[in-house]
Amino acid sequence: MSLPGTLRREAKSTSLDWPSILDELTAKTIDARLSRFYKAGTVNADTPLDQVPLLALDVETTGLDSQRDSIVSLGLVPFNLRRIRCGEAKYWVVKPVCELSSQSVTFHHITHSDIQDAPPLASVFDELLAAMAGKVVVVHYRRIERGFLDQAMRHLVGEGLHFPLIDTMQLEARLHRGKQQPGWLARLMGKKPVSIRLADSRLRYGLPLYQAHHALTDALATAELLQAQIATHYPADVTVGELWS
Repeated sequence: MSLPGTLRREAKSTSLDWPSILDELTAKTIDARLSRFYKAGTVNADTPLDQVPLLALDVETTGLDSQRDSIVSLGLVPFNLRRIRCGEAKYWVVKPVCELSSQSVTFHHITHSDIQDAPPLASVFDELLAAMAGKVVVVHYRRIERGFLDQAMRHLVGEGLHFPLIDTMQLEARLHRGKQQPGWLARLMGKKPVSIRLADSRLRYGLPLYQAHHALTDALATAELLQAQIATHYPADVTVGELWS
């Protein structure tokens, strides 16, 4: 099934010019690491998605508020629509700048003993930025990855971090628009809302269940989900500009 025409027109009309945005950021930033990152640029919006270098990224945090909580682990996996390069995957546990909560430990199972000798996030940022440079990042729920990395960079160098990304949760929301919160009549008839959480989204494509809330596993799960979404719902000529934000 191809992307419905209305959604495709909507995506094209709102596509961001990320190459120009990164050029402007290169000229404005005062941090050398960010300058190198932005200077690497990105593909043009009209590039077919099957020609785009992609990087699945997931972060686990001490909570959901990027202003108060912080990152405890990061996982990333480079891939394209045909291949996932697991041999180049990276995973870090880092020491958060705030205390672990019992709720966050329950989710991601990273304990106080795990972070006792962990490096600070600042020590892995160079490697992280090098891995992200020139690629389009793929996440499931952009508010977390974009928000926490932006806040972490502000804390580190006084500037935010901006990058093009594709949000697989957003793509599922587009495809199931109106079904996430059914109207009163639909609810009366027993229809349940469509979940666009990572695990539930994967099940719709026949993808296997993985351990949830592990940064590396969730990054892999997100890469597989995007491949399935594109193969199932999108035309062969879909461009990156129709999907990124």
